Amino acid sequence: MAGNDDDLKLLGAWPSPYVMRPRIALNIKSLGYDFLEEQFGTKSELLLKSNPIYKKIPVLIHDGNPISESLIIVQYIDENWTSSGPSILPSHPYDRAIARFWANYIDDKWFPSLRGIAAAQGEDAKKAATETVIEGLVLLEDVFKNCSKGKKFFGGDKIGYLDIALGCFLGWLRVTEKLNSVNLLDESKTPGLYKWAEDFCADSAVKDVMPETDKLAQAAKVILAKIRAQAS
Repeated sequence: MAGNDDDLKLLGAWPSPYVMRPRIALNIKSLGYDFLEEQFGTKSELLLKSNPIYKKIPVLIHDGNPISESLIIVQYIDENWTSSGPSILPSHPYDRAIARFWANYIDDKWFPSLRGIAAAQGEDAKKAATETVIEGLVLLEDVFKNCSKGKKFFGGDKIGYLDIALGCFLGWLRVTEKLNSVNLLDESKTPGLYKWAEDFCADSAVKDVMPETDKLAQAAKVILAKIRAQAS
């Protein structure tokens, strides 16, 4: 994207779900930015300079100042451009706290369980890992009902903070289903989340940055092969 008065650069890589988060937030706020692609297995000099502590993507550079960690970047975008586009975080302090709590759950508990399916050795381990992921989705179904209050998104009528926190992983969820022949997001078990996922991926802020499943699956195979080669 281009055409923004602010000097905005985003360091990232298209397969990364964490990089999707600031990209969606920037789209919601209709902010132009330069997307500087990082290659898997290498770290650019700009990345190392911009995020010397964790040395990870994404990093947003705004007027020369770097901001790291995906959800912190989303909050920064929302707080710094209050007059551009709809608010991303809920307006009430309690609702903001609840959204942050469940975003932490997604990062700390649910997504690691999704990655656990690929790491599982044997059918019993894969079945147990799959059940853990589905249990988490059933829990998040209730969270969706409580937060959405009958509307399309966790954030209400528009995509909000918790939508971004969970929605960025939908591409990898689909890849996990495809590569492991499992069904995770089941309309019969989690009808609210099933419809939410369709609405989220179809939203104008999301559809151009959500990776296509087959392309992401090919990238996943390459990444896994490199990780295994490095481990051996």
